[in-house]
Amino acid sequence: MTTSTHVVFQNGKIFRSNKAPAGQRSEANFAEALVIKDGIITFVGDASAAEVKSAIDAGAEVRDVGGHTLLPGLVDGHIHLTQLGQALLKLSLAHCKTLEDIRTTIRDHAAAHPEAERIFCSGWMHFMTPEGPLASLLDDLDPRPILITAKDLHSTWCNTAALKDLDLENEPDPPGGEIVRDPKTGKPSGLLSEAASMKFIPLYMARTSTLQDRIAAIETAINDYTAAGFTGLIDMAMEEDGWTALQEYRKQEKAAGRPFPIRFAAYWMILPKDDDAENIKQVERAAELAREFNLETDPDCRLVGIKLVCDGIIDGCTASLKEPYSHNGDNCDPVWSQRYMAPVVQAATKHGLQVALHAIGDRTVADAIDVLEAHVGAEHRPRIEHLEVTTAEDAKRLGKLGITASVQPVHSDPAILRAWPTLIGEHRCGRAFAYSDFADGGAHVAIGSDAPTAPHHVIDNLYIATTRRSAREPELETVVNPQFALSLCDVLAGATEGAARSCFLEDRVGSLEVGKKADLTIFDLDWDPSKALQAKTLETWFEGKQVFSSRK
Repeated sequence: MTTSTHVVFQNGKIFRSNKAPAGQRSEANFAEALVIKDGIITFVGDASAAEVKSAIDAGAEVRDVGGHTLLPGLVDGHIHLTQLGQALLKLSLAHCKTLEDIRTTIRDHAAAHPEAERIFCSGWMHFMTPEGPLASLLDDLDPRPILITAKDLHSTWCNTAALKDLDLENEPDPPGGEIVRDPKTGKPSGLLSEAASMKFIPLYMARTSTLQDRIAAIETAINDYTAAGFTGLIDMAMEEDGWTALQEYRKQEKAAGRPFPIRFAAYWMILPKDDDAENIKQVERAAELAREFNLETDPDCRLVGIKLVCDGIIDGCTASLKEPYSHNGDNCDPVWSQRYMAPVVQAATKHGLQVALHAIGDRTVADAIDVLEAHVGAEHRPRIEHLEVTTAEDAKRLGKLGITASVQPVHSDPAILRAWPTLIGEHRCGRAFAYSDFADGGAHVAIGSDAPTAPHHVIDNLYIATTRRSAREPELETVVNPQFALSLCDVLAGATEGAARSCFLEDRVGSLEVGKKADLTIFDLDWDPSKALQAKTLETWFEGKQVFSSRK
């Protein structure tokens, strides 16, 4: 890897999107050369320009991009860092399609790892357990505690040993969540849903893991992101244990003389309480950290806002809809009602914190927009995460109110939407993942992955957002609402400048412009959406230094 601080990149497609006004699409154009010096971009333009010759004459290293695509360093607009690292270290069930697949995978893993005190798994989806995720379905596999985190992170499936370890029998359901119980015995039956999972599982992980375990998870996740071309991450569920581990990891890396190769912004998770004072107390903790970690004091690792999970997910029938679910006529209330959401949003805005609201169902989306409209100005750049089912009217409101549409195209993969027509009906499926509606309505779009709920490599987002086809099962012919597709340029802009802008970082990174930080990634990428799955990360550069290369 190069150690030069003065580098000329040429013989490649150097991506520059034409910045379009809100409501108009970006268009791609490419420069021939890029010059960096001391971590800053000093020139972008023609290879024959005087600035290129001057840099070479001054001794700059010349790097042949080899005809590949040079992009701004990628910024993942929505991740869960510690959970991703833990997921990468857990037993993955991502390949499983049936309950029997899950059982076989866990049984084989348990036999191969007799030394493990507990068996942690990730990647289960609700459709794999049509009769429900019961502890009894896992109990015969191994006597040790088995905990399976759902792919969407909204549920945890436990065996009886894990339920006993969690000691939940006399715990009440937390607001916005459920410890699912056997209707005959009243005892926990195996599933922790929504706020129950979000409350009890982190406490359990903190009790059963060490600080060094969490540091190892963070290191694993960051290394994986660097190898995927990312130089920026936005965490959407930060809490005390994760923040402590992150700061300790940074200290260890600094002491070892290794740079922290990621620009990191975090949103503090606010857990729902039926008490305004308790909710606002959590906001004040976020504000305290933001005063210590901000653009002026620590620009590469900041606490920028708060996050509220306002509803659940369609597959778990916990997303709140304007009309009942189609298959059973049931519905659910949002996790955060406007009554409790509004004081939290007001308090955060008063403290100068950004507000991020998870909203998947169309009822929750409308509630979230209403609260933001009433209490947050566009200058604060509020954001709504996911926006999976929206009305045309609410899609237009996003742009008018300056609300960032923070979306994860990997969640619109047809392979994981097979149950949707039954659950919400074809009429609402026709309004699913309406990304181009958001952009055309003037909303700034930030692209993220929601890792570890979905693959974090940008090629999956590129392929699905542009083709509306499946990256998980490319042979699948299903196309989901192609009228809402984004262009390749739209997606790359959302995964770089759009994500950077969402957390007030676009003046430093996100595009290849003179004066910005030299965060770059080189991809073997054909400028054809249908071939996006063949793309590969070749190099990652952070502030002018190469931090990853797959080249021999």
